[in-house]
Amino acid sequence: MTIEFTPWQRVKICRHQYRPRSIDYIKNISTNFVELHGDRLYGDDKAIIGGFCYIGGNKFVIIAQEKGGDTESRIERNFGMPSPEGYRKALRLMELAEKFSIPVVTFIDTPGAYPGLSAEERGQGWAIAKNLFKMANLRTPIITVIIGEGCSGGALGIGVSDVIGMLRHSYYSVISPEGCASILWKDVNKSEIAAEKLKMHSEDLLKFKVIDEIIDEPVGGAHNDPSFVFNYVTEFIIRQHLILSVKNCDKLIEERYQKFRQLGIFDTCICY
Repeated sequence: MTIEFTPWQRVKICRHQYRPRSIDYIKNISTNFVELHGDRLYGDDKAIIGGFCYIGGNKFVIIAQEKGGDTESRIERNFGMPSPEGYRKALRLMELAEKFSIPVVTFIDTPGAYPGLSAEERGQGWAIAKNLFKMANLRTPIITVIIGEGCSGGALGIGVSDVIGMLRHSYYSVISPEGCASILWKDVNKSEIAAEKLKMHSEDLLKFKVIDEIIDEPVGGAHNDPSFVFNYVTEFIIRQHLILSVKNCDKLIEERYQKFRQLGIFDTCICY
């Protein structure tokens, strides 16, 4: 059964309150998860969770953005908006993964990095930039799954990967539809138009080579049958791990570099 949704309807599906969150994926697709805390500099950002685990019998380091499931947990998780210490925690986990030659899996689900003054004072931009640089050169495979919202540098801060899978109704964009509408039209009520113009859903991004694979969802979204998506995400991670694990580190890094250098489709024209 196929139902056609508008881009704005898909944004609402992506933000559904019962849509599986990162913590649900960790509980259902991995075993023996051991969470690590803190960035060794400032504190423990609960908007990013990560640690060691097994998926399909293989060791992985998981790094995930977590929004929270109710009012209390959403406040605790800062609605999935990481601060600099969250990105530094992610960096620490990546360096551990590299040290012990363990592949990394990241789950993206954020409305963006925390934009508050306190985050800027603690080096938000630097923390994200440092992660981009490190992930581009990380000598171990990186697999990313976009499970919900993927906004701006907040998403990209854990998204420089060898392969990117995306749930069908997720979105990945330089800005949220509301933010785009506020900037372009000075009217947040035009978010529905922005959602269409941004071309931020899986089919468009696959065509533009921003992502590598669309992971299917049940009719109406992942919240209607979470086990369906858990199985597909597990299969995606295991399959990609088998492909990436046979490549030596130099080849892995070069292909990762070329992947991001060649993102997008460009048209040229001669203007008179």
